[in-house]
Amino acid sequence: MDDHRELRLFLHLAQTLNFGRTSLDCHVSPATLTRTVQRLEADLGHRLFDRGPRGVSLTAQGHRFRAYAVQALELWRAYREEHPDPAELTGRLAVFATVTACQALLPDLLAPFRATHPQVRLDLRTGDAAAALARLDEGEVDVAVAGIPARLPEGLVSRTVAVTDLVLVTARDRPDPDLDGPFVLPHRGLVREAADRWFRARGTVPDVACEPDGHEGLLTLVGLGCGTGVVPRLVLEHSAVRERLSEVPADPRPEHFAIGLCVRRSDLRRPLVAALWSLTVPPDTPT
Repeated sequence: MDDHRELRLFLHLAQTLNFGRTSLDCHVSPATLTRTVQRLEADLGHRLFDRGPRGVSLTAQGHRFRAYAVQALELWRAYREEHPDPAELTGRLAVFATVTACQALLPDLLAPFRATHPQVRLDLRTGDAAAALARLDEGEVDVAVAGIPARLPEGLVSRTVAVTDLVLVTARDRPDPDLDGPFVLPHRGLVREAADRWFRARGTVPDVACEPDGHEGLLTLVGLGCGTGVVPRLVLEHSAVRERLSEVPADPRPEHFAIGLCVRRSDLRRPLVAALWSLTVPPDTPT
């Protein structure tokens, strides 16, 4: 049982200042989120948020209550996790991963942890790969399964769980596909950075037709004939539209892409995070 769900919802909303995003990310209805805020405000006797023409903002009391909520959750977590019996770990572990990682990696990655610690509640959140490490670094989640950059943000550590190559793909029925474009590239993130390096190595500037946020959306646009895309092979192999796509040979080939289990270094002292870290086995060969 999560005895501090209202505080967690409040803190998420205090960060996003967006009722719609918090409702989506925390898997609650907009009405439930609104009632939660109203209940907190009624209990505290003052408003926590202002809603105006420019959007949502924290009141002065909201800023004070946020500091309290952060401290309360940290104290509660420390209390619950101080010297527990490793065989009887309990609590909540928030994990962030893309839809593809949920399907392709998490079943094997989390199975040993789940079998060893069945009382731990897994809170699984999905979203854009480019935001994974930021959400971890900001404390929204405890663990992220994400692409590993050349330099991790200070305070984070990672352990590789899969390696996949990047591939160029186009619509299967597109006539005479080549490498002259147009291209469908991720709007941001490690894959976009790798694609940009590949174009520079070829001495070309891509004609970019679309820049979607997610890899799954990118493949949908490619399947519709919008251009040639660059994605991790892992995404292609688990895509619902893969039968509409074909790989485009490239020379040189784009670089490989490492995916890792990422946590905050300081959290390796926490029993839940340490237990998952200890049960994570690096891959033997690239995917």
